[in-house]
Amino acid sequence: MSASKVALKRLQKEYKAHQADPPPFVWAKPNEANILEWHYIFRGPPDTPFAGGEYWGTIIFPKEYPFAPPALRMMTPSGRFESNKSICTSMSEYHPGSWNVAWSVDTILVGLLSFMLSDEITTGAVKSTDAERRALATKSHAWNITQPKFKTMFPDYATTAMKDLPNMSGAAPKPAGLQGEGKVPGSS
Repeated sequence: MSASKVALKRLQKEYKAHQADPPPFVWAKPNEANILEWHYIFRGPPDTPFAGGEYWGTIIFPKEYPFAPPALRMMTPSGRFESNKSICTSMSEYHPGSWNVAWSVDTILVGLLSFMLSDEITTGAVKSTDAERRALATKSHAWNITQPKFKTMFPDYATTAMKDLPNMSGAAPKPAGLQGEGKVPGSS
């Protein structure tokens, strides 16, 4: 499936905006071979059961984006979402009637991170204790670096020691965080 011209232009613009000013605890990038397939990393915010964790997932945009919502998945075992299962949120393919074309990749990611920190049960969500979530957080990076797709998408983060994302505190990102991210997929 290839992106429409509107989707391509919009996603290229959103990628540039994300690199310049990523939301706190979030990093994302499209697959260079398919701009409709994005991969993200969340870092568990402090004072949550996910603190210190690294959570990798995907956003699969329809070719009609921004006029239709994406599919959202989390790959890393988290104790909040089933691994590699679609997650039902108001910003996902489950609710096309509530989709807003003004929502962007960053809006979706901030919304998904916020939803992760809640306890609402929906399709793709699981119940677990805070202790189980903390235990999974401590194992999350080690799990991610065993995954070939994670290593391909995030070679700078697929190291033995977990590295900070560009915006770990809500402060302005450091330019060094943009290093090694390359050109905007789909551009010449």
